[in-house]
Amino acid sequence: MTTQVAQLFNNIWQQYIEVTPSADKIHQLLGSGNDVINDHVAYRTFNVAKINLEKLASHLTNIGYTECGQYDFAAKKLTAKHFEHSNTTMPKVFISELRVEEFSPEIQNIIHNLVEQLPESISDQEDFLYLGRPWQVSSTDYQTLLATSEYAAWLAAWGYRANHFTVSINHLDNFDCIVAVNDSLKKAGHTLNSTGGEIKGDEAVKLEQSSTLADKAIVEFSDKRMEIPSCFYEFAKRYPQADGELYTGFVAASADKIFESTNAIA
Repeated sequence: MTTQVAQLFNNIWQQYIEVTPSADKIHQLLGSGNDVINDHVAYRTFNVAKINLEKLASHLTNIGYTECGQYDFAAKKLTAKHFEHSNTTMPKVFISELRVEEFSPEIQNIIHNLVEQLPESISDQEDFLYLGRPWQVSSTDYQTLLATSEYAAWLAAWGYRANHFTVSINHLDNFDCIVAVNDSLKKAGHTLNSTGGEIKGDEAVKLEQSSTLADKAIVEFSDKRMEIPSCFYEFAKRYPQADGELYTGFVAASADKIFESTNAIA
């Protein structure tokens, strides 16, 4: 089972670095040539039946993952859950879904028109978590979504791929704090997401997070090509709880700012 999980995340990683080349460079920088442990991987989707959060999660629960937390992002109109594997070296997975019904009829129509292009069984595909964009979308619809929800626009443009991977600072050999990681990244020329400060969270909430701003990559829309934000790389330092075990959940207030790493204007 562990081999199956490792192979899945290898496939997801290879697809991710195709449009996030900075992540491969950072992986080498922080790991000093060695592999790094991924704290978590994040996904986005719409809460439409054939591709909702539960459909994505089934690919994980089938290989030993269990649901461990639920989160609400009222301003961004998102519901999220995170999943953990019994083998703690395997990444946690954070899946969020957009509550489509909370948007204007125009936005709802664009999203439903995308999903209607898909067969009912789309989520049954073995490669669904690294399928890419399964629908056609115009740059006009992308811009309309972007004006209301950066999350919706990103998902419409990129589809099913890791929105980000996350380095576990706790497992790095040459770094033991998030400040040192951030300093090393900036010295190497990487730009960090400074929304809400470069470091989100603190020891009091048992989780510190930072992230790069998303790389840019070319997307083939149905009417033209455009360069837009792709994916980003996150860094997490976890702290022990009263029982001595590291906190494994997420902090909604911090995650809310991390979402903005893919904003078109940062």
